[in-house]
Amino acid sequence: MDAKQLLLTRQSTPRLVAPAPNDEQLTFLLDAAARVPDHGALTPWEFIIAVDDGLAKLADIFVAAAKAQGADDAMITKAGNMPYRAPMVITVVAKTQQHDKVPAIEQHIAAGCATMAMQQAAFAIGLGAVWRSGDFAFNTDVNNALGLAADDQIVGFLYVGTPAVVAPIKPLKSGQQFARYL
Repeated sequence: MDAKQLLLTRQSTPRLVAPAPNDEQLTFLLDAAARVPDHGALTPWEFIIAVDDGLAKLADIFVAAAKAQGADDAMITKAGNMPYRAPMVITVVAKTQQHDKVPAIEQHIAAGCATMAMQQAAFAIGLGAVWRSGDFAFNTDVNNALGLAADDQIVGFLYVGTPAVVAPIKPLKSGQQFARYL
């Protein structure tokens, strides 16, 4: 797939099944993430990979967080099932550092770019991925269970796997409708 085709046809793939990316594919995704714009070369991110038993651990973290919030039984069940929507979940964390020239927002954006790069890389090699966030991305109990610092911020959960179905490519959107000149 050439770069133009990737950029104009990339889409989220919410229905994912095994197999998860193999070691070579995962290395490609992580290497793509490491190439994103990164002002000051701070690498302000961490990728927490859940696969196999890690999915169960992530499910336990989500269930505990849901219970701590006083969620009802239906939400607790949903929380426990969330990690199993794909054979691999990569939690992407913005790990900001104090820097005179690189504000925290730029570091968060860099972590977001890393997430997008991994999703594009997955799509480019025939895998599927969907970037999700939701309440657990902003949940202190989840952060603590993952061993994150107080200033760390989950920017998303990247669900990665093999597409369950071949989805038709969505129609091309014109970016011109969102542009204006000064």
